[in-house]
Amino acid sequence: MKAVVQDAYGSLDLLRLEEMPRPTPGDDEVLIRVRAAAVTLSDTITRTGRPLVARFFTGLLRPRQQIQGSEFAGEIAAVGRDVTRFETGDEVFGVTGSACGCFAEFMTMPEDGLLAIKPTNTTFDEAASVCGALAAWNFLHEKANVQAGQSVLVNGASGAIGTAAIQVAKHLGARVTGVCSTGELELVESLGADEVINDTREDFLRNGELYDVIFDAESTSSYWRSRRSLAEGGAYLRTFPGPVILLQMLWTSRVGRRRAIVSATGLMPISKRRIFLDDVIKLVETGAMRSVIDQSFPLERLADAYRHAERGTQRGTVVVRI
Repeated sequence: MKAVVQDAYGSLDLLRLEEMPRPTPGDDEVLIRVRAAAVTLSDTITRTGRPLVARFFTGLLRPRQQIQGSEFAGEIAAVGRDVTRFETGDEVFGVTGSACGCFAEFMTMPEDGLLAIKPTNTTFDEAASVCGALAAWNFLHEKANVQAGQSVLVNGASGAIGTAAIQVAKHLGARVTGVCSTGELELVESLGADEVINDTREDFLRNGELYDVIFDAESTSSYWRSRRSLAEGGAYLRTFPGPVILLQMLWTSRVGRRRAIVSATGLMPISKRRIFLDDVIKLVETGAMRSVIDQSFPLERLADAYRHAERGTQRGTVVVRI
């Protein structure tokens, strides 16, 4: 099978397309013919080994996995003898997490992993990008407990997580403000945002508005800067963990009426994330959420896909077709 492999952390020049042995599923595993994989922030962290704290999960000196990629869609090509949840030919999607392996034609996965039948109203590209909504659901529904009538601001509203967050917040009944650049205003409005702020012309932290929730989907702001824009009892949510936000989360959980919240969705138990995935599937099947695909690249151009995703200007998710 074809796969893109890397043996060390560093630049995109380290990626190479190779012929690899096709994996064989174990008794409790399925073999998946991968059709599409998302290129995510987690993949960039795994590829570069930065921030350095991530290496405790990805490998201290070099990547534990030669083949990267953590969010995918494809077809069941074979099942182990003890598998009961899936059959050959099922169209599926899911998340491999630290096991990676998605940037290849085939991969194996435990049947009790974060794996589900693909919604029939999605393409493989769309299904591969749906998993970005898990973080949005975790932060807005679970951590912030967004309620109908609350005001939610999404900073980085046109990115992979931001586009999902706009739709999740609207589904929960919030009044939603999206922050993005000039070229993405219409997209964010089409996803249901009640108000859109052009961040090239206006600083949302200086407009005098108060929000019950500020979701920094791209981690470009900070709790310290955002706190004056939070209503009493409000929450600032940040996707990217770090020592500062962790200390602020501890401090604000004990002092004051405004909270700083960070959560590593990918490190949560699979049983919990499977509940999130089931909830997201319902949103997709009912039309309450749709995937936004920025651009698709063939596997041979994975390096180009990374470059495009890492510019920070994409509209939705960058996908690799396999």
